[in-house]
Amino acid sequence: MWEAWQIEWLFDSLMQGYPFGSFLFWEIRDKKAKNDYKYYEFIRIFRQRYITHNPGFSTKNHTDFEAVLDGQQRLTAIYLGLLGTYAYKLPRVRWDDSEYALPTRTLHFNIKGPAEDVVEEESGRVFEFSFLTDAEYQKDPDKWFLVGDILKVAEIFDFNKMLKERGYQDSEFASKSLSTLHSVVHMKPIINYYLVKEADMERALNVFVRVNAGGEKLSLSDMLMSTAIANWTKKDAKREIFGLVDKIQSKGFYISKDLVLKSCLYLYSSDIRYKVTNFSAAQVKLFEDNWDAIAESILAVFNLIRDFGFEESSLTSKNALLPIIYWVHHKQLAKDIATKTQLGTERQQIRVWLHSMLLKGIFGGSADTVLSAIRKAFSTASTSKIEKFGKPFILPGLAKFPAQSIETILKSQGIDPDINDDFIDSLLYTKYEEKRAFSILSLLAPNLDYRNGDFHKDHLHPASTFKSKRNLKNLGISDEDLDFYLDQDNWNSILNLRHLDANENKSKQDKPLADWVKGEAKRQKAAVNKFCIERDIPTNILDISKFKEFIAERRKLLSKRLAKALA
Repeated sequence: MWEAWQIEWLFDSLMQGYPFGSFLFWEIRDKKAKNDYKYYEFIRIFRQRYITHNPGFSTKNHTDFEAVLDGQQRLTAIYLGLLGTYAYKLPRVRWDDSEYALPTRTLHFNIKGPAEDVVEEESGRVFEFSFLTDAEYQKDPDKWFLVGDILKVAEIFDFNKMLKERGYQDSEFASKSLSTLHSVVHMKPIINYYLVKEADMERALNVFVRVNAGGEKLSLSDMLMSTAIANWTKKDAKREIFGLVDKIQSKGFYISKDLVLKSCLYLYSSDIRYKVTNFSAAQVKLFEDNWDAIAESILAVFNLIRDFGFEESSLTSKNALLPIIYWVHHKQLAKDIATKTQLGTERQQIRVWLHSMLLKGIFGGSADTVLSAIRKAFSTASTSKIEKFGKPFILPGLAKFPAQSIETILKSQGIDPDINDDFIDSLLYTKYEEKRAFSILSLLAPNLDYRNGDFHKDHLHPASTFKSKRNLKNLGISDEDLDFYLDQDNWNSILNLRHLDANENKSKQDKPLADWVKGEAKRQKAAVNKFCIERDIPTNILDISKFKEFIAERRKLLSKRLAKALA
C-alpha cells in the first residue's frame, strides 16, 4: 500500500498531465475462470496495521468483468483518493484501532493557491493534495475541496453550477484548478491499458511476465547515481560508493547508495534534497575531492553505533545518523570517536541524543526539513552573521556535539514533541519485539557493556509464566486477576523487561523473579535491596502473586527514570 504522501503526489502528477503508466487487465468471461480463482475488491477503508488488505469478492456466477493484473497499487491509490478513507497512526500515540490513534482522513485539494514545495526527495509539486481529518478540514474549510465531490458533478452543467453555488468562480485559481481536476477525472483518457483476452490464467500471467521482463524501473536515486558517476573524474564513483555500502553491510547494517549520496549532500551541499541540480559537476567535485574522509567518517559512525549496541533491527532511522556523520567528518574525529578515552563523555552524549531522537520519532516525517534545521546547530547560530551554508562547517569554539542546541532548534521549528506523561506512558507499553524497545531499555540500563554485546533483553517475571490460564491458576492466581496477568501490556512490555548482562541473563533462565533475585544477589555478594534498586526492580513485591503491585510500582520507577533521561 502506498503511503499517504505518495497518493497526494500522484494526484498532483495527474493534474500536471504527467504520464500515468500503462495497465494490464484480464478479461474474465469464462465461467471456469470466474469460479476457480479468488478475486479481491479495491480497498475502500485503509487503516494502518488494522485494515490493510483488499477484501475478497465472490465472482461465482457473476457477470463478466475485468481483473487487474498490473497497476493495482496505482488504481488503489486513485480509488482511495476519490472514494475511500485513509487512516494512519499519529506520532507518539500507542497503537490502538481507534479514532484517537488513527483518525480517519479523506483526500482534499487546496483551492486557495499553489502548493509549497515541501516534499523532501523530489521537487516540482504545483497542486497541494492532503489527507485531512474532519477537524483539520474545519480549521479552514474555504481552503479545501473534498476530492471525492468531483464525482458528483460529471456533467459540465452540474460542475459550473457547483462553482457558482460555492463561490469558486470568484477565484481564478480555484475555478481553473477545479476545472483541471474535473477534466482529469471525467474527460481525459489518462488510463492506458492492454486487455488480455486469454481465458487461461497461466497464459494471462505469461503476458504479465513478458510485459515486466524489461527489468526494474530506474528510481530517482539511480539516475542521480548515474549523474555522480559521470561527473567524477579521478575515482571510480560506482566502485567507491558500492564498496562502502558493502563494508557497512558486512557489519550488519543494510544501507543503500541513497544514504551515501544523502551524506555527501548533508556534508557539502546547501540543498540536501535529491535533485539533479544538486549533483552538478561542480558539486560532485566536492564529494570526490573529500571522498576518502567522507567514507571514513560514515564507516566510523556505523562502528560507533555498533559499539552502542545497535543492530539493523533496532536502528529505526538511519537518517538520524547524518548529524553524527556531519560532526565526525568536519571535526575530523573518524579515527578517534569510537576508541579515544578523552572522547568518552562525548560518546555518551551522542549515544543518549541518538536514542532520544529515535524515540521521539524526529526523523519519521519531513526528514530533509528536520535535517536542514539541525545542521544550523553546527554551522550557524542565532548570533552568527553567516546566512549561507558553507565554511566554516563547524562554528569556532564548538567543542562538543551540540545536543542542546539541536533541541532548541527543533523546538523553534515546532517539531520537537513534548516529553509529557502520555509520551512516557506510551514508551512503557512498548513490547518485547518492537524495534524501539532497545533504545528504551538502553536508556534505563546505560552502564552495560554494549560495545562487546554483553547484554540481553529479558523478561523479569518469565514470559513462560503468562502463556496459559492453567499455569497461572496453578500458581494461585484468582480468576478475577487472570485478564491482568494475561495482558501483554503488562507482562510483555517495558514494564516487565530489562537489559541484563550476559551472566545475569544466563543465571535467570525461566526462574521465578523472587528466586532469581535472591540467588543472583548472593552470587554477586550484594544485598538484595541494593541489587533490586540498581535494576529498577521493586523490592518486597517480587512474588508472582504480587504482580499487579509490581507493575504499578515499576511504572512509577521507570516513568521517573525515562523522564530524566529524555529531558
